[in-house]
Amino acid sequence: MPWKQVIDPFGHLFLSALVAVLPILFIFWALIIRKMKGYKASLLTVLIALLIAVFIYKMPVQLALLSTLNGAMYGLFPICWIIIAAVFLFNITVSSGQFEVIKHFMGGITSDRRMQAMLIAFSFGSFLEGTAGFGAPVAITAAMLVALGFNPLYAAGICLIANTAPVAFGAIGIPITVASQVSGIPEMALSQMVGRTLPFLSVLVPLYLVVLMAGFRKAMEVLPAILVSGGSFALLQWITSNFIGPALPDLVAGLGSIICLVVFLKYWKVKSIWRFSNEPEATFHADVTYSTAQIVRAWSPFILLTIMIIAWGLKPIKLVLNQLGQVEFPIPGLHNAIVDMNGNAIPHLFKFNYLSAAGTAIFISALLAIPLVGMSLKGAVAAFRATMKQLLFPIITVASVLGFAYLVNDSGITITMAEALASTGFLFPFFAPVLGWLGVFITGSDTSANALFGKLQATTATTIGVDPVVTVSANISGGVVGKMISPQSIAVAAAAGGLIGKESDLFRFTVKHSFYMLLFICCLVLAQAYVFKWMIPSYTTAKNAAAAAAPDMSTGYVYLLVLAAVLLLLSWLVIGSARKKAARKPSAPAAH
Repeated sequence: MPWKQVIDPFGHLFLSALVAVLPILFIFWALIIRKMKGYKASLLTVLIALLIAVFIYKMPVQLALLSTLNGAMYGLFPICWIIIAAVFLFNITVSSGQFEVIKHFMGGITSDRRMQAMLIAFSFGSFLEGTAGFGAPVAITAAMLVALGFNPLYAAGICLIANTAPVAFGAIGIPITVASQVSGIPEMALSQMVGRTLPFLSVLVPLYLVVLMAGFRKAMEVLPAILVSGGSFALLQWITSNFIGPALPDLVAGLGSIICLVVFLKYWKVKSIWRFSNEPEATFHADVTYSTAQIVRAWSPFILLTIMIIAWGLKPIKLVLNQLGQVEFPIPGLHNAIVDMNGNAIPHLFKFNYLSAAGTAIFISALLAIPLVGMSLKGAVAAFRATMKQLLFPIITVASVLGFAYLVNDSGITITMAEALASTGFLFPFFAPVLGWLGVFITGSDTSANALFGKLQATTATTIGVDPVVTVSANISGGVVGKMISPQSIAVAAAAGGLIGKESDLFRFTVKHSFYMLLFICCLVLAQAYVFKWMIPSYTTAKNAAAAAAPDMSTGYVYLLVLAAVLLLLSWLVIGSARKKAARKPSAPAAH
């Protein structure tokens, strides 16, 4: 017989919410006060949540354990698969020596740490978020900054903070697509509403990063560059989200802000180069030059990554890959064994889409990059082993965090907290972003937070007479600032930045900034609900779509052939240029 979720175990919503929030309070205490290692804090949090679910919410032990296992499986695939592939690709670039070329290229643009942070953590990270999402952007950009010589804590911390601006439109707009599906509000309306909220934050993020790194006075020295970076990003984010849709804002804004800042830096030079106090003075060897072909070769792993992820995001290709390589099965003993508060059975299906997963696209990019960067198969195997060793504890952390997320969702613990916030009446728009923040903190994903709370946000808003697009988009916008302190994100950033075992330091570095940004969004959403109503887009509630025709797989195969041709052409150009360069090298004079 199915078990029905309990939402208010004490018969008093406020008291029940106080108990429900205990696991979250514990992980804050463990990381901030006790400075506990991430995997230990996560495992203990799972244990506390299990005890509350079983003894307070009366969830059967078997269901509680199966729910935790289901979440851990999702943590391993697709989340950890993405992280492993992304770090492996980066390690190939470093081990092959090509990252030295990238470092020189970046030094040619600017050796100032403030500008490098804006270019890599903010702009390039946003571009990667638009393609891959799910931790890959933080993993790659944090590793890049450390390799450039950044203080590891600052590298990881600023990449987490920079990742706030693009999260809502990440992975080709999937968070907004999911929010639309669960709330019934059109994608375009949500894209427009989020696009009228987040640009206010986006324009400030580069300034925030630089002030955090170097202080206010040093930030003012590069204010023109900050305005170019944040201003171009915010403008392009607003234009694409309001007039094109949710799929392209990160790609267009990320790439556009890179181009704008690089062009600006060709004509504007900072008076003094700023670096961290404990690192040597900037050194740029003007006598060392690299050809365009060498620079393209060094960047080829990331060029491959971009091409592959964009291709994998195209629906025709995804359909073909899912047809060829996807296994979906119900979790035995858990599927439809839990009934929600409305009497609906909750499905628990595990989707193993091993071909269409973003991690697979990244891993294929890494494999294709091996010959392009001149690395041997033996060296690549060694790099993969090193990657797995590097990510052992972060994998445990991520699996634990997702196990915790699934458990609190299935037991009703999360809904208890959500119902308590929804009971705030007139002030609910102020607390609506907190729900999104809470969802992303628990799950590590804005997509998951929208799936979890999107319907509740829409229903509550309608009840109190507020346009539901305001609160549903608030869930999306609030979630982005929860990403930087999600234990899952902390684990990824710590692994990439060489801070494994120091997750508590990283959490303490970012947590106050998460609250500052959350407060800013809460105030803005409250104003949008009651004062700035002109910011709300006009729209018609989505109707049930007609039954879709059977998809035409032939289009997907054509796209895959085009992708193969593009990859072959890129490989031929890179490898051909490298061989020509080697052939032109003068032979060493004979010894006498």
